[in-house]
Amino acid sequence: MSSASEQVISGLEGVLACESSVAFIDGNIPELSYRGYNIHDIAETLTYEQVVYLLWYDELPSPEQLHTFRNDLAARRGIPSVVIDLLRLMPASAHPMAGLRTAVSLLGTLDPQADDNSPADLHRKAADLTAKIPTIVAVQARLQMGQAPIEPDASLSLAGNYHYMLTGKRPDTTITRTIDTSLLLYAEHETNASTFTCRAVVGTESDYYSAVVAGIGAIKGPLHGGAIDEVMRMFLEIDQPERAGAYLDQALAAKRKISGFGHRVYRAGDARAPHLRAMAERLAEATGDRKWFTIATTVEQHMRQAKGIIANVDYYAAPVLYHLGFPLALFTNFVASARISGWSAHIFEQYANNRLIRPRALYTGHRGRQLPADYQ
Repeated sequence: MSSASEQVISGLEGVLACESSVAFIDGNIPELSYRGYNIHDIAETLTYEQVVYLLWYDELPSPEQLHTFRNDLAARRGIPSVVIDLLRLMPASAHPMAGLRTAVSLLGTLDPQADDNSPADLHRKAADLTAKIPTIVAVQARLQMGQAPIEPDASLSLAGNYHYMLTGKRPDTTITRTIDTSLLLYAEHETNASTFTCRAVVGTESDYYSAVVAGIGAIKGPLHGGAIDEVMRMFLEIDQPERAGAYLDQALAAKRKISGFGHRVYRAGDARAPHLRAMAERLAEATGDRKWFTIATTVEQHMRQAKGIIANVDYYAAPVLYHLGFPLALFTNFVASARISGWSAHIFEQYANNRLIRPRALYTGHRGRQLPADYQ
């Protein structure tokens, strides 16, 4: 029998594991803020580069600082040819997140200062991966589609260049704004599973790349970043809006998990979801293809009536990324390409005030067992 001080909190739900000034969540309002700025004020106002700067330096950049920061990130977008060769060698059966994880690990081995954990070099590494991971994801997408990779264009913003490397087309302002907002909404989300994983690795005083590779491994899971893939697969399976209600009824009767609904922290709605819903509707209008948005809203309505469960950030992000041309298998890779900024902010914070993260387990096994005579 355990004492009151030995209570297990399943999934560490509600446990305060560290102090942080990066992001704040109140799941009852709901509220999400980055460094004190409410997500509703910045989601469709700031660029991704501005948000990255804010997360890393705890302040919005001046025009001069933003110019310098953008140029630095743009200059880092190119990836070594050996990384592209590695991506070409990946078998078709390999999960794209495994490819991203391996590519980042290779970049770590190529960095002669990989084990330098000084603040200045941590920021250099973070800038490098924030710039390079979208390039890796775009190369993965091009190779998956049987097309040649496209070199990054330093004259474009990070969001604009992302679309250009993916499609070969220069985006209009609507597409650029949509990608900026999508990246921004996924940039940071407090101590979620992947961020906590990054902090746990840093707690051992391991290197930056090891922490990020671990974070990629965590966000790959279907209960974390991988949920977004399953949302779009569901929409594709439904295919027609008039089938949505019957599909959901059958899925719930069979006790199948419906991806894109519910959240461990948010109880009154996901603070990010309204922005993605609005973008999904705008893209549906702009493209003249409302099928996916109609399916999504129909399923959402049925789910709310049947279970009272909220749609989360991944739910409407799925049709947004589908409209933008990201291959379904790389949706989670897109999420990781955004979250690298938040991971980095937490990595900086953990290194600056580090203590080894070492929880205990409540032991439930045998004690005091004796070896049988024939083993002695």
